[in-house]
Amino acid sequence: MPELPEVETVRRGLAPCMEGKRVAVLELNRGDLRFPLPPGLKGLVEGRVIRRIGRRGKYLLFYLEDEGVLILHLGMSGRLVIAPPGSALRERHDHVVFILEDGTLIRFNDARRFGMLDYVAESGLHAHKLLARMGPEPLEPGFNGKILAQALEGRMAPIKAALLDQRVVAGLGNIYVSESLYGAGLSPLRAAGTVQGKSAERLAEAIRDTLTRAIAAGGSSLRDYVQASGELGYFQHQWAVYGKAGAPCPACTCTEGIRQITQSGRSTFYCAKRQR
Repeated sequence: MPELPEVETVRRGLAPCMEGKRVAVLELNRGDLRFPLPPGLKGLVEGRVIRRIGRRGKYLLFYLEDEGVLILHLGMSGRLVIAPPGSALRERHDHVVFILEDGTLIRFNDARRFGMLDYVAESGLHAHKLLARMGPEPLEPGFNGKILAQALEGRMAPIKAALLDQRVVAGLGNIYVSESLYGAGLSPLRAAGTVQGKSAERLAEAIRDTLTRAIAAGGSSLRDYVQASGELGYFQHQWAVYGKAGAPCPACTCTEGIRQITQSGRSTFYCAKRQR
């Protein structure tokens, strides 16, 4: 599933061609994705100018001129790809297509249909059920070790599981939690509540650094994810531990190499010598 870097990369790719543009046509080629589409969605979006495109965690937010907000989640296989003005291109699984006033197409293609669309008044956005309990944005200026330590205090779950909880930090998923814990030198097995003080500062810094580098590389492409331009992301070539079971640790001389374990049904990768 696309995580914060992939969603932010898509947001940055869409913004130049969508912000300030009017949606001439919204093609809805089915009535549902993960959930049924909102009633009357076509009429709520068509003819409106997209004022700006934001992001909250793993959700894209399209702010419309009438104070409505379209919430979009890419799901497991969703992709938003730009086609130039005049293009007649359509592909199987193009469930939603934005046609802008200049003829540009933005195709929401989702083979597995785990993505979703919703619509809400901007005044009610922060209370929306998908966003209301979400934790801090790790790339915002206010995110630091103190904030992270407060969110982790008293938690007995492993730090890996705690960081996957969107109520602790918004936007993190399996790849970037593993990479961030490696960067901070913290074991994924460590009790979350013990990550305080300098450990929390190291972890907050590692999260910011990992996400920033991933965005600069266009995110990580495994199977379905592409940037809005259709290009792949390249951060998978910079992974230190994720998907590298048995490979040498890039930062120490341990003989075992990178370990792979399962936590809460998800694969975790780490170096037992470097990460404590």
